[in-house]
Amino acid sequence: MKRVTERRTYSYLGPAGTFTEAALDQVAEARGQQWRAVHNVGEALADVLEGRSDAAMIAIENSIEGGVSTTQDALATLPGLRIIGEYLVKVNFVLVAPRGTTLDEVSVIAAHPVAYAQCHGWLGANIPAHSHVPASSNVASAIGVLDGSLPAQAAIAAPGIVNHYDVDVLASGIGDNANAVTRFVLVSRTTAPPAPTGADKTSLIVELPHDHPGSLLEMLEQFSTRGINLSLIESRPIGDELGRYRFVIDADGHIEHERMADALLGIRRFSPRVVFLGSYPRADRQIVHYPDRYADDVFVEARDWLRGIVSGEPEA
Repeated sequence: MKRVTERRTYSYLGPAGTFTEAALDQVAEARGQQWRAVHNVGEALADVLEGRSDAAMIAIENSIEGGVSTTQDALATLPGLRIIGEYLVKVNFVLVAPRGTTLDEVSVIAAHPVAYAQCHGWLGANIPAHSHVPASSNVASAIGVLDGSLPAQAAIAAPGIVNHYDVDVLASGIGDNANAVTRFVLVSRTTAPPAPTGADKTSLIVELPHDHPGSLLEMLEQFSTRGINLSLIESRPIGDELGRYRFVIDADGHIEHERMADALLGIRRFSPRVVFLGSYPRADRQIVHYPDRYADDVFVEARDWLRGIVSGEPEA
């Protein structure tokens, strides 16, 4: 009898036409599967933890605005999650409106706050007297204008909006930075990391001990003394008292590499809490290079040397 393969479900910030949907479309194994549109990051991660979805695509960093704090805080406080991949989406915006609307008729613009912030320059030059109505997503801004639920004549949205809704594009490429990129991560329930590819990244969240001179330096030295480059380090308040922070870290390399494993052991010894988010292939697929003195076999040789001393083996 032919075996029926169960379809997998992926959650993403909807509705259709968002940048998150564009990121999920890059996941080869997700194509042809069931995509579940949700309203926010918390709902997407709850889907994964409660078994409604196998994985969720969420935004974690923007090249203009920095880290997405809601995502970082959720990953820090919700146990049982693991990043299994990352994807980059070029961020470009269009100004859309109901059919027949002209630019000179626009005085109120609906937009997600992040999208609005990235279009300040164009808006100031072309619609200087406008006002802004916040929306929950780029697509929600367009829907609100079309159905009248938002008091605006036009909306800032992703270019893909034209594939799903009947709108006129009043202007294209209205973002202030043509090189803007958003980084997304695919999150599943806790699982073993995928095998190293040579072009990998490890993500962690590290809490420092109660504030004392050199505590941050002590954490950073765990990486620098092992030849590990950090591509991201951002602080977020823990929230239990003023002045207490956790650090969101992306480190080049994989946990199965000796140098990375050694660094994590060093961090675990002094940090009151370390959250391992995952080791996964880099979106840009750039091979991670490091000096020969930090190669895996150097760490293995050093450990074997120490083991020989402790066991009383004669030196070669």
